[in-house]
Amino acid sequence: MSETIELPERESMEFDVVIVGGGPSGLSAAIRLKQINPELSVVVLEKGGEVGAHILSGAVVDPIGVDKLLPGWREEEGHPFKTPVTADHFLVLGPAGSVRLPNFAMPPLMNNHGNFIVSLGNVCRWLGTKAEELGVEIYPGFAATEVLYNDSGAVIGVATGDMGIEKDGSHGPAYTRGMELLGKYTLIAEGARGSLAKQLINQFKLDEGKEPAKYGIGLKELWQIDPAKHKLGLVQHSFGWPLDMKTGGGSFLYHLEDNTVAVGFVMHLNYKNPYLSPFEEFQRFKTHPAIRGIFEGGKRLGYGARAITEGGWQSVPKLSFPGGALLGCSAGFVNVPRIKGSHNAMLSGMLAAEHVAEALATGRANDELITYENAWRTSEIGKDLKRVRNVKPMWSKLGTIGGVALGGLDMWLNTIFGGWSPFGTWKHGKNDAASLEPAANYKPIAYPKPDGVLTFDRLSSVFLSNTNHEENEPAHLIVKNMALQKTSEHDIFAGPSTRYCPAGVYEWVEEPTGPKFVINAQNCVHCKTCDIKDPNQNINWVPPQGGEGPVYTNM
Repeated sequence: MSETIELPERESMEFDVVIVGGGPSGLSAAIRLKQINPELSVVVLEKGGEVGAHILSGAVVDPIGVDKLLPGWREEEGHPFKTPVTADHFLVLGPAGSVRLPNFAMPPLMNNHGNFIVSLGNVCRWLGTKAEELGVEIYPGFAATEVLYNDSGAVIGVATGDMGIEKDGSHGPAYTRGMELLGKYTLIAEGARGSLAKQLINQFKLDEGKEPAKYGIGLKELWQIDPAKHKLGLVQHSFGWPLDMKTGGGSFLYHLEDNTVAVGFVMHLNYKNPYLSPFEEFQRFKTHPAIRGIFEGGKRLGYGARAITEGGWQSVPKLSFPGGALLGCSAGFVNVPRIKGSHNAMLSGMLAAEHVAEALATGRANDELITYENAWRTSEIGKDLKRVRNVKPMWSKLGTIGGVALGGLDMWLNTIFGGWSPFGTWKHGKNDAASLEPAANYKPIAYPKPDGVLTFDRLSSVFLSNTNHEENEPAHLIVKNMALQKTSEHDIFAGPSTRYCPAGVYEWVEEPTGPKFVINAQNCVHCKTCDIKDPNQNINWVPPQGGEGPVYTNM
């Protein structure tokens, strides 16, 4: 008989508000709470080793959120918004050439003038200092792994993961029990496909009556380029090649300060062909005649990847539950055609904070913040998402040419008529896992070998992300049914995990007894794509020990 290990009791700390996630929404909520009532005790848990370590975004930021949160920030020294947008280009790429779309044809909401090109990680570091100046407690390096409930089923806080567990589940010499952080309200701001948000959505059926959550994968590199080729403030978006006209996605080039360029590629995760590799398509994109010259003589400085919420208006779950609420990308507030979510994340953090502060002022605790749920659709967030609600489903159903054209018309009509369109509201249909088709329907894709100058392999890319995990800890990528992985993921779909993962985590290794599924969890950049795209939803991403994962710099 196996011996049951008696776990020591967790220590606990009590706060007025517990916030899980040190991204734009979580930090904005913390700051707003303290602005409203400096006496409130507020804690922010951040699984990265420092605030900003796990933040990855393009990013062109609409300053509406920061203007509302910190009026007067533009007069301050030390803020990260150094590069205003100076030019806006939209390209359609073909295999050998490109066509620039005229700016006047684009819906007004696509205009980036007045926005800033910035590292979102650095924005969060800056917001973190602002929060701490107001008295917010920030605990980086602590991953929230468990939701805590009271006897009536309401959320009363979270627990952080135990540290020092060995691969076999035993307690190593450095074993430390996690802590309980108890709050009158708990705000979940984990970003896209957060592990606690996923549990809470299931527990409280928050997605009942909503369209399925939809996602993309965003891959990004940071380059230092020849100063002669640098155009400070240029924002360039493109779609088309290397993707075919049935596969959704797009790309971007953002010219930041110090002769740096952020280059990125977004691929919608509802693609059908299991042989497609988002990482390899990204590398191919850089070889396009309209793109490759920018990087000649340049040096790659950084790499990362992250899932992006794409469901928008139709897919946003109910935001409130007994004891707390969902914020930011945990709720799915990305505006897909604009490739922007941080402004809505900040606005949602502030909106939630105002409703929490009002509840606390009347002596309430651990009940449902239904007023927050009722407020968001008529707020700036709702107005922003409603105008673009059909772009993603139109693209998915009609393909790139028809979908982008009709989506553009729909955005114009929604802008003119204040959120009304004769096309109504289209549905997304099935989730991204269900969109994958059997490998028998397709031929394998022979991607070019990387040259190590412009195009690269995944392992050298992961090295640039500064990713680190303790080798002797249990894998944080949990396969629920290994037999199913073999009979379905491998036998029917030809092992798409070896291609959709942007970090080389998954391998099918041939052994005398047959194919073996190998998980190189140390490589994981926490993008969550496996949790989304596995055709059987058979892989569950959970946080590793706190502080582990990528350490993104200027990303």
